[in-house]
Amino acid sequence: MAGTGTYSVSFNNQRSGETFSGVYRVGNKYLPQAFERINYVMRDVREDEIFPMDPRVIDIISLVHKYLKTDEPYTLLSGYRSPHTNAALRSNSEGVAKRSLHMSGQAIDVRLGEISAQNIRQAAVKLAAGGVGYYPRSGFVHMDSGAFRTW
Repeated sequence: MAGTGTYSVSFNNQRSGETFSGVYRVGNKYLPQAFERINYVMRDVREDEIFPMDPRVIDIISLVHKYLKTDEPYTLLSGYRSPHTNAALRSNSEGVAKRSLHMSGQAIDVRLGEISAQNIRQAAVKLAAGGVGYYPRSGFVHMDSGAFRTW
């Protein structure tokens, strides 16, 4: 995603309470200090394991946020997941993929305050920048930097 200007994002990790809010990219240059914090806040809190998030997935959530014209921060339900955490979640839920993109830092599950999961999903689908999963019963949206697909 080529671009000019500044790119920012805001989110709170539901599990840890930690936050990131700020600019993470200027033009085509990703800011290492910002990504150090992003990677920390999006770490696997269960295992306390940090993994580098794919900058493209951060671009996706930033663009969706901008498209929705809101200043409200995302609530992060899941960013990076270690293989161990993914296997544990998979044993308790049919909705967790065996080869989840969460394990490679390419996927994020979020809510966005008063904005419905359906509206987040619609914005992400319009942008067609990656995978979009919609979980209406749980009230969240999965966005990833893989190929465009929906479920």
